Amino acid sequence: MRHPARLERGSLLGGRYRIVSILGTGGMSHVYEAEDLKLPGKIWAIKESVTIMPYEGSMETEAALLTSLRHPRLPQIVDFFVPDEDGYTYLVMEYIDGLTLSEYFKQCRGKIPMEQLTELMLQLLDVLSYLHNLNPPVIYRDLKPSNIMITPEHEVRLIDFGIARSYKPQSAEDTVKLGTAGFAAPEQYGSGQTDARSDLYGLGALLLYLMTSGAYTEWIQGVESSIRSDVPRTYIPVARKLLRYNAEERFQSADEVRKELLRIPGGITPGGDATLTLNGGTRVIALTGASSGVGVTHTAIAISHYLERQNFKVAVIEMLPRSQSFARIQQIAQAGKPVPTGRQFAVDGVHYWKQSGRADILSLLGGSYQFIVMDLGSGQDQNRLEEFLRADLPIVIGSGAEWRQAEIGAFVRSHHRYPREKWIYCLPLAASEAVQRIRKALDTSSVYGLPLHIDPFDKDAQMDKVFSHILMHMMAQQPKKRSFFSRRKVHD
Repeated sequence: MRHPARLERGSLLGGRYRIVSILGTGGMSHVYEAEDLKLPGKIWAIKESVTIMPYEGSMETEAALLTSLRHPRLPQIVDFFVPDEDGYTYLVMEYIDGLTLSEYFKQCRGKIPMEQLTELMLQLLDVLSYLHNLNPPVIYRDLKPSNIMITPEHEVRLIDFGIARSYKPQSAEDTVKLGTAGFAAPEQYGSGQTDARSDLYGLGALLLYLMTSGAYTEWIQGVESSIRSDVPRTYIPVARKLLRYNAEERFQSADEVRKELLRIPGGITPGGDATLTLNGGTRVIALTGASSGVGVTHTAIAISHYLERQNFKVAVIEMLPRSQSFARIQQIAQAGKPVPTGRQFAVDGVHYWKQSGRADILSLLGGSYQFIVMDLGSGQDQNRLEEFLRADLPIVIGSGAEWRQAEIGAFVRSHHRYPREKWIYCLPLAASEAVQRIRKALDTSSVYGLPLHIDPFDKDAQMDKVFSHILMHMMAQQPKKRSFFSRRKVHD
């Protein structure tokens, strides 16, 4: 670091932010922890950099870029201080609790558990897909362990956008050559302009680094002998393709990599059946209410039992710590029998998880479920909002009553910052005219009326027809489980 840290413990920035400690030092900046004097108890992270000359990675560029981004894996920017007379600039952003991947890697002694390694890759692909699909695309360019935060819930956050840039179709190569040796793509050193495939090279370098316990970040002779024994052999061609020198020979998009990772079987159960774990493509369906009392739990249960009847292994999760809905279902389902003390019970083949939190999600994703259905209720907090946004299929439940139809529009407007391409909207008991009206208002065809379905546990032909249409694409991607009876028929 060529420039000394300007701030110290107790320093006051902008008359509002009091420095608590220094969090870290990078090649071009310092990061501090600060308390907000206007919002007692609120903690922010402040990045201090020095601008000497105009260059593509300036703080002004980073601030403008970050304030335009909205994704749960990216930090929120709340304040920016332009360069002072000495060139010092300050960026005030969301404080993310946790460890850098570099620190977590050391804590695991170079061997992050495979379930977490795969989840890490999928989360990174999630945020890279968001960045690369912006117009113009945003290229991160510095995917390395020290720029990735791991929260206590094992959630991923990218924390440093110092050399990110928007893709310029008219440019032959980058104006500034930046990146971290070992993790940067060849084109970042002058052989061309960086694009989405440059970030995928960085992802490959990171994957290989974790697969070899930190020994390698590029594919060279002898690397295979250093790959951990617990890494599925099918990961090797994924890493090799990501690390091709020629960008044309790599995967061409984050979604393409994600599909390949999810295609890889997760392993063998003690019973001998090949199952789909997180590695093999557990799909998450998350339901939230545009307002209270619209039937989120009822619809979540109905979807779960529909999927089970299609011969998939399904869990439905109650993501409301104080809810008693699943507990009442368990009492009715097990009437006359002692009620177990655990949080998991089963009804007609569907596994119910009562009063679950984010800490439970990873263990369930690492199991053999093919579908996980989340009941998020209404009135989301930040954690439930992130689960909704991250789901493979986010479903908003709104009221079909005419006098309440404005609620779903208000819900969408309140979440306008987030991508909504995947969202599905369901209106229980809505008339066809109401469905058409809301499709027009939201400018999407993904609005469905749900017919009267008194018992969500039982088959209903009309409801099944709607669910089949909504879930057809997801079900087509999943092989169905083999039942005990089908196996017996083969042997008999």
